Amino acid sequence: MLAVIAGTGLLPKEVSDHQVKRPLICAMEGSEPDCVDAEISFRIEHLGSFLARLQAAGVTEVCLAGAVSRPPIDPTAIDAATMPMVPVIQAALGAGDDGALRAVMGLIEQAGFTLRAAHEVAPELLMEEGIASQVQPGALDRADADRGAEVVAAMSAADIGQCCAIRARQAIAVENVFGTNWMLQSLSQRPDGQGGILFKAPKPGQDRRADLPAIGPLTVELAAKAGLSGIVLEAGGVIVLEQEEVIAACNRLGLFLWLRAA
Repeated sequence: MLAVIAGTGLLPKEVSDHQVKRPLICAMEGSEPDCVDAEISFRIEHLGSFLARLQAAGVTEVCLAGAVSRPPIDPTAIDAATMPMVPVIQAALGAGDDGALRAVMGLIEQAGFTLRAAHEVAPELLMEEGIASQVQPGALDRADADRGAEVVAAMSAADIGQCCAIRARQAIAVENVFGTNWMLQSLSQRPDGQGGILFKAPKPGQDRRADLPAIGPLTVELAAKAGLSGIVLEAGGVIVLEQEEVIAACNRLGLFLWLRAA
C-alpha cells in the first residue's frame, strides 16, 4: 500500500490521480496540502508515532510529494516513539534543504518503508525529450540553455535552488528559498527588456526520490509576464503538471517548451 505525504501544490493530486488504487494521503501540520484532502495529519514531534500508524495500516511504500516548510519543534510535545529520532531531526532542521530531506528520508527508510519518487509511481509526469511547443528555440536560446545548466550546477554547490533565468548567457535571476514563481515575478520590472529563457533542472547528484523540480501552467504564465522567450527543462528530470494545459499555454503565449537532454 502506498502512502503519499502531501505538501502544497498540484503534485500530490496528480500523483494520487495516476494510481489505480487510491493511496493514503497524509500531511504534516504546518504544510497542509491545498489540492487534496489528507486522511492523516501529524506533527513533526510525533513522527515516530505517525510511522508506526502507517505500519499498522499496511503501508509499505511512501512517496513525498509537494512543497513543505520547515516546522518549529516544541520539545515538550515530542512523544516517546519520536524521542530516539530527535538528534536526527534537530540536525536536519539545521541543515540545508538537501541535507534536511535526506535525513527525513533516512528516518522513513529506517522504519521499514520503501521510498518511491513521484515520477516512479506516476511516470506520466515526465515528458519525453524534444520540443513540445509550436515555437522553436533559436541558436541564442540553445546557448542560453547551456549557460543555464552551468548556473544550476553552480547553485547546487550552495544548495540554493533548481532554476534560473538566462539572457545572452548572463544570469538575470536565480531561484532562492522563495521559489520559482517569486523569481519570475521579480523580473516584472527587469531593465534589460525582453528575451531569455527559464532553465530548470535537478541539482547534480541530488536524490531524485523527492524534491524533483516541477512546472505547471502558472509557470508558463509568469514566464511570459517576465518577458522570457521560452522554458528549457532537463528531460527526465523535471515534472510537468497538467501537461496539456502547459503546452497550450506556451502556444497561446508564444513561448517554446524544450525538454533538453542532460
